[in-house]
Amino acid sequence: MPAADQSPPNNKRKSRRVNVRTPEVMSGVQTEVEAHYRSRVVEKFRDSDNCYTIDNTTVILAKQFGFCYGVERAIDLAYATRRVFPDRRVYLIGEIIHNPEVNRQIQEMDIQQIDSYPSKDVLDDLSPDDIVIVPAFGAEISLMDQIDKRGCQIVDTTCGDVMRVWKRVRNYSKQGYTSVIHGKADHEETRATASRAFDDFGGHYLIVLTLEDCEYVCRFIEKGGDETEFLERFEGSFSPGFDPLIHLSKIGVANQTTMLKGETERIQQMLYESIKIRDGKKADESFQLFDTICGATQERQDALFEMLKVKMDMLLVVGGYNSSNTTHLVEIGHEKLPSFFIRDAECLKSFEQIVHFDLEDKKEKMSYSGDFFDKVKHSNDNNLGNHFITSKPTHLNKPNQDAFDLQTYKKFLSFLKFQEMMDKYNT
Repeated sequence: MPAADQSPPNNKRKSRRVNVRTPEVMSGVQTEVEAHYRSRVVEKFRDSDNCYTIDNTTVILAKQFGFCYGVERAIDLAYATRRVFPDRRVYLIGEIIHNPEVNRQIQEMDIQQIDSYPSKDVLDDLSPDDIVIVPAFGAEISLMDQIDKRGCQIVDTTCGDVMRVWKRVRNYSKQGYTSVIHGKADHEETRATASRAFDDFGGHYLIVLTLEDCEYVCRFIEKGGDETEFLERFEGSFSPGFDPLIHLSKIGVANQTTMLKGETERIQQMLYESIKIRDGKKADESFQLFDTICGATQERQDALFEMLKVKMDMLLVVGGYNSSNTTHLVEIGHEKLPSFFIRDAECLKSFEQIVHFDLEDKKEKMSYSGDFFDKVKHSNDNNLGNHFITSKPTHLNKPNQDAFDLQTYKKFLSFLKFQEMMDKYNT
């Protein structure tokens, strides 16, 4: 019997995987990566137990933040690829990770980007002399087959936690279970995972994003419903040939590794309860689950929950707007205090203005601080200190000098910008 993650025999061209992670190469890569991403600001915070105070204003940095091992490995491999193949065409499928600064550095190394759904002309331009980097999210099987047919050499940076999910959904498919995947249907990782549920063993999948989506699926499991309505609601989120009247009879739950753990656990519980209502004592024969949340993702969420036990005035969450990890940190923050989702230091347009990404409107906004500082004044009247949190390295309105120590705030921003300048020019 073949292993759970072994594909059935086929006539595909064997992938030409390349190992660029050699000691002599990685020594140079580590020096280059540290020059790009080392931060004097972070070092000062770490030396001060992740907490730094100027006058009566305190900034706290999350105890767990930044790149996880899988992301560090992906970045290292991309840098190493260019070192090993300095004169070859090197391509990257999509983005290496969802971080604009990292992707800018990758582009500056003349690593060209291939869309996740490339045109035939783009694919036909590839040759056996070309190098293709697979990002940390992985890539869909159909795209990898097309690249393999061109004979390209592959540098695979797929995260090990993501591959664990692939193994799980392959097992579900082999055993005749439909994979119900908690994730974003348009996310690269979720699409890659779904392809493993469908392509390898002809199984099926359904992607659910919200608790409301899950409630709808649960009602259908318990009572049945209109098949056409179901398919319209989840258009683009299920496998070809999926029939909810047939393919929800046996389900296995998996998830995009960067989802909120509590939400994934709630979805697992809801689906299991509905299966029990429908199947009674035989429910365990129709349901499987496996915790596939990334450990680093959970560590960062837990670190933020721990920080939020302290009274704070606002939260700054720094990262790529299309990052699932960063988005969830903003969502957690919004439950407790004003939270701002920013790309980088350039979003701090002035001491009174901040550009941030609005999760509801899905676009950047400029906010001013009147209402926010009025709220801070009310807090200060109740003897609360002035604190800011930054996480992974979000709404300010016209400042009120009496309500908030704006001069101290300016000192802090000046300090941070000075340290950023030192990072760039004193390496």
